[in-house]
Amino acid sequence: MTTSLEAGRDRPTDQRLRRRELSSFLRSRRERISPEQAGLPATGRRRTPGLRREEVAQLAGVGVTWYTWLEQGRDINVSEQVLAAIAGTLRLDPYERVHLSTLAGHPEPPVDRDSRAVPGAMTVMMRQLEPIPAAVVNARFDLLAYNRTYEWMVGGLEHLPREDRNQLLLVFTSPRWRTATLDWEDSAARLAGRFRAGMAAHAAEPGWKNLLVRLRRESPDFERLWEQHDVRAPENFTKRYLHPEAGLLTLDYTQLWFGERSEIKLTTYTPADEETWARVRLSQRDPAEG
Repeated sequence: MTTSLEAGRDRPTDQRLRRRELSSFLRSRRERISPEQAGLPATGRRRTPGLRREEVAQLAGVGVTWYTWLEQGRDINVSEQVLAAIAGTLRLDPYERVHLSTLAGHPEPPVDRDSRAVPGAMTVMMRQLEPIPAAVVNARFDLLAYNRTYEWMVGGLEHLPREDRNQLLLVFTSPRWRTATLDWEDSAARLAGRFRAGMAAHAAEPGWKNLLVRLRRESPDFERLWEQHDVRAPENFTKRYLHPEAGLLTLDYTQLWFGERSEIKLTTYTPADEETWARVRLSQRDPAEG
C-alpha cells in the first residue's frame, strides 16, 4: 500500500517537469542544426540527425559531461552566460531564448496571475467595439468573455460547457472551426507553439496539464505539432474565416494585454477590407428588420 508521503515523492514537481521539458527542447533544437550550418567539417554518414552532444558542448565552450547532464534533465545549476552560449550554438531565435531561460530556471519577472474575472470596464469596451469581433482570453487560450460579433463569427459558443470554450480545443477538435479557419495549418501551428511556450511557466498547474493531456488524446494533429517542440511569440497578423452565411471574412488580428505583465489579453478582429466591413455590419441587423 502506498502512503501519502510516498505518493508525494512519486508526483512530478514543477522543477522536474521543467527539466524534462528542457531535455526534450534542447534535443529537438540540437537535431535540427547540421554540422555544416555550425561550421563543422562533414564527417560522413551519421546515425542521428543534427549535431552531437559533444559538438554542442565544444561550440558553446562547456564541458561535454556537464552539457550531457543538462540535456538529460539532471538537477544542475546553469548561469545565464552559459545559456546564452548554448542558445547561440543552437541558433535559437529571441523567443526560443526566453523559453530556454524559463525552462532552465532563469525566467523573466513573474507575470501577474490574473484571475478569470474580467473587469466590467472591459465588458463595456467589447460592446463598444461592435461590430468588430472581440474576445478576452488568458495564456491557456480559455475564452473568458466575448462580444456579440465574435459569437456570430465563430458560432455555437453559448451552447458549449464553459470548460470547452477554449480556442486550442476548438481549433483542434471542432469540425466547424476547422472548416471555417482558412490557412488552418498555419493557425494551428501558431497556437501549438504559443501553448508550448506558456507551458514553461505553468508545467505543474493541473489546468494546463489536463488540457495538454486532452489535446494529445483527442487530436493527432496537435500531437504531431507538439512533438516538433516549436515555440512561438505573440504575433499580430491577418486571419481568414469562412462564415457559413456571410462568406469570406478577412480580419486583422490584434492582441492587447491588460497590463505590462498580464497574461490576460483583449483580442480584436478588425475587418481588413470593405467587403468584410459590410458583412460584419450586416451581422448587427435585427432579424425582424428583414
